[in-house]
Amino acid sequence: MKAGVTRYRAVVAYDGTDYFGFQRQTGDTPTIQGAIEAALRQATGQEVAVTGAGRTDTGVHAIGQVIAFDAAWHHTTADLWRAINARLPASIALRSLEEAAAKFHPRFDARSRAYVYTLLFAPVRQPLWQRTAWQIVTSRPPDADVMQRAAAGLVGSHDFAAFGHPPQGESTVREVFRSECRLLIQPEADGVMLRYEIEANAFFYRMVRRIVGGLARVGRGELAAEDFLTAFRAADGAWPNQSAPAHGLCLMRVTY
Repeated sequence: MKAGVTRYRAVVAYDGTDYFGFQRQTGDTPTIQGAIEAALRQATGQEVAVTGAGRTDTGVHAIGQVIAFDAAWHHTTADLWRAINARLPASIALRSLEEAAAKFHPRFDARSRAYVYTLLFAPVRQPLWQRTAWQIVTSRPPDADVMQRAAAGLVGSHDFAAFGHPPQGESTVREVFRSECRLLIQPEADGVMLRYEIEANAFFYRMVRRIVGGLARVGRGELAAEDFLTAFRAADGAWPNQSAPAHGLCLMRVTY
């Protein structure tokens, strides 16, 4: 690292609805990384590259994304924090900013990542939840207990090839520390909200959304929990369920 340059670590929250994922793309394609780098350029007058803990997909949200960047800044960290947030769009905010060790890497140093997926089972769609929950229009509430039985079977170190493919050359084995379905609220006339929480040492492309797609079928009684787990354990890449849409997914935290 150059003299006078500091590595910073930030926790970022964003509504991913209007962005094509976290990772910077060519041209004017709006991305979270691109927006943060633009704010840094305006605040510091430097071309600053941002590294993230996870490359969330198009439409996916975050409360606890972690980023790192190097910048020469001659004022306080609090001043830099305010300067960046003042230049970010309303859909993105740094929740915190601090100096980090010179070798800190938000992706490679992470021990685990935790995601939450929100599902709303209701007889009529609810516009206020259209950006952050998968709304399943139905008058029948989900069987959360059966969903939890299926979800619990994912805990531990397993081959998750049924749920997607990692980058070339990587193993499909992942360790899941937590996999839980729980009812959040149950207003009488408005339906049932359910959240699926999963924490693992690593994920691959659309892994969580494929899991949720299967769990939703289990909750609706279209797929037995045992059949869900049998397809998962086959680890043959032939997952027979649709992926849940992106907008119900949120990166909650990264643990180091």
